[in-house]
Amino acid sequence: MNSVTGRSAPLHLILGEEELLVERAMQAVVAAARRADPQIDVRRMRTIDLLPGELDELVSPSLFAPGRVVVLSAAHEAGKDIAEVILDHAHNPPEGIVLVIVHAGGARGKALLDALRAAGAAVTECPRITRVEDRAAFVRAEVHRSGGRISAGAITALLDAVGSDLRELASAAAQLSIDSGGEVDEAAVRRYHRGRAEVTGFSVAEKAMTGDRAGALEMLRWAMQLGVPHVLVADALADAVRTVARVSASGRADPYRLASTLGMPAWKVKKAMAQARGWEPDGLAHALQLVAELNADVKGVAADAEYALERAVLALCAARRR
Repeated sequence: MNSVTGRSAPLHLILGEEELLVERAMQAVVAAARRADPQIDVRRMRTIDLLPGELDELVSPSLFAPGRVVVLSAAHEAGKDIAEVILDHAHNPPEGIVLVIVHAGGARGKALLDALRAAGAAVTECPRITRVEDRAAFVRAEVHRSGGRISAGAITALLDAVGSDLRELASAAAQLSIDSGGEVDEAAVRRYHRGRAEVTGFSVAEKAMTGDRAGALEMLRWAMQLGVPHVLVADALADAVRTVARVSASGRADPYRLASTLGMPAWKVKKAMAQARGWEPDGLAHALQLVAELNADVKGVAADAEYALERAVLALCAARRR
């Protein structure tokens, strides 16, 4: 998250699609406004729900009322008329009003976005975090934010156990920092998140990709008993199959060089290389089809999602021997 100007400006543009970072940026603006005026009022609305007259009313100052923070979300969805009203107030911000515009970025609503930048909005960028390296950096920053430090091995273990959801990662990082006295190592992650790998489905996927039929079924049944969402197990299976397929198609190469080419961490490439030794191209092609069908099954196509998962795990184990 990168703020290019101060928090005291009357006009803020929060740009991006990473919900946790967007929410934090909004909270930061509100907190700064409340430090200046503890009685300040906060109003939040979706831009698409606004009528032109409503915005005029929201940003109208009053001699007898406290100041106001007006947050307009999803500004990229604004029609031409509303966009013009927003820009009118952006160029002439009323005294005591802090206007916060939340925009997803991209091509949609770009004219409004460019105009807000030109109007001098304080910009906070909240791009979606998709790369493993960026999620690792996020975890490190979250632990530091809680006053702790975390080892590289602990970061990898935490990403394995929790997955890619930023809210869960932030919560886990903060809790680990507190519970471990500020020094988070791999053992602490394993201790406090024992079973979370099963919860996200990675253990099921690892057993299936190595052809361990009994082990995969045991992990799957354990996950079901814990109440793991079916879709998370299906996603883990799909990710494992796609990873092995990509690594296998790349041929023999240095794992570190291949990691850079494929945009994966080296440890994941090494694991996929080991798993790929038991797979033939036609087996992987069949596995890709299986996980695609499973994705639909767990989202409502199959009458029994748990049975669909068990059937897919057995089929993946069989596909490995093709």
